[in-house]
Amino acid sequence: MKSYKDLSREELLQLHARLEEEYKDAKSKGLKLDMSRGKPAPSQLDVEMDIMDVMTSSSDYKTETGMDCRNYGIVDGIPEAKKLMAEMMGVADANNVIVCGNASLTIMYDTISRSMTHGVLGSTPWCKLDKVKFLCPSPGYDRHFSITEHFGIEMIIVPMTPQGPDMDMVEELVSTDSAVKGIWCVPKYSNPQGYSYSDETIRRFAALKPAAEDFRIFWDNAYAIHHLYDDVQDVILDIISECEKAGNPNMVYEFASTSKVSFPGAGIAAIASSKENLDDMLKSMTMQTIGYDKINQMRHVRYFKNLGGLTEHMKKHANIMRPKFETVLKILESELGGLGIAQWTMPKGGYFISLDAMDGCAKKIVAKCKEAGVVLTGAGATFPYGNDPKDSNIRIAPTFPSLEELTEAANLFVLCVKLVSAESLLQSYSN
Repeated sequence: MKSYKDLSREELLQLHARLEEEYKDAKSKGLKLDMSRGKPAPSQLDVEMDIMDVMTSSSDYKTETGMDCRNYGIVDGIPEAKKLMAEMMGVADANNVIVCGNASLTIMYDTISRSMTHGVLGSTPWCKLDKVKFLCPSPGYDRHFSITEHFGIEMIIVPMTPQGPDMDMVEELVSTDSAVKGIWCVPKYSNPQGYSYSDETIRRFAALKPAAEDFRIFWDNAYAIHHLYDDVQDVILDIISECEKAGNPNMVYEFASTSKVSFPGAGIAAIASSKENLDDMLKSMTMQTIGYDKINQMRHVRYFKNLGGLTEHMKKHANIMRPKFETVLKILESELGGLGIAQWTMPKGGYFISLDAMDGCAKKIVAKCKEAGVVLTGAGATFPYGNDPKDSNIRIAPTFPSLEELTEAANLFVLCVKLVSAESLLQSYSN
């Protein structure tokens, strides 16, 4: 295929006219599809329905230590759940884990909030400082950025690479600016690009020499076991162990949940860190709650049992998700390959595909899709403050629609990419 950028003005005008007609036809179909979030499909929720049969009125509700899960107690989670979440996260020692409620996002929010009001291990509360900054590898997870924005923390974009964040920039900022208190990370099958951090990147993180003693890495290992393929899977180092080896045991908080393993909003979530960090957190947690939902923790343990059980279960999810990812990628390649107007990632796991359109085109593409009945994540959402400096990144979430709906949506999407790109190039001729 000939690159759009090699077309003459006359050729672009002819192309644009044809694409306009195709877009009018697409609008007439009356599509109503929402691909704005990475939601599991109904068929994915069906594969774990039998988790509801694990605990009944006649079940034994005692933990391995004899604690009755129906009663108060055990703020940090039942031992079996701590072990299960440690295995899922790749954390060597279950004692480094606290199992909380149903969402890792809640734990992240609480961790930021606690740092603001009470400080970190005796340091000055962030709310009393003139300036607090956070590093934000971008494109990244919009809900991370929403938390730091909510607390008035200044966010600094750090470019992402296929090996992880630009570590030269991270090291420079962390080591020279004491106002930099943290960094958001999705280290495996990152949201939205699907990149996994290299061993070198993770070791460089563990060896950071922060100017601020209360600097923390917020390591959201959301897609730890979310592989699309059995034979091609990314493996990352255990950041907890690496920080210990580097003499920085307190520098990282790791988060994870079963929200896309069991039921979203009804799973279990955990934080892993050093004993000193966790002991400090527990001082506040004991004011917050007498204990999280231990019955739900027990339900998950008895259903999944161990890492092997989790792995086998996630193969069921992969069998549903993989054809959807492959369908979108096939359409992107067949319709946009060689046109010089877009590039995209080809993830081996996670929940998203990231596409970079021509600069200045993302918002228009998303708007065109919405006008024709397909709702995507807002352009700019993958950057702090919702502002993509290049207005080029678009997050594609293939999981929720049926395969038939997804095919329609993907075909409309590539049509919008072509149409907006042609308009942009024609505009450049006018200028």
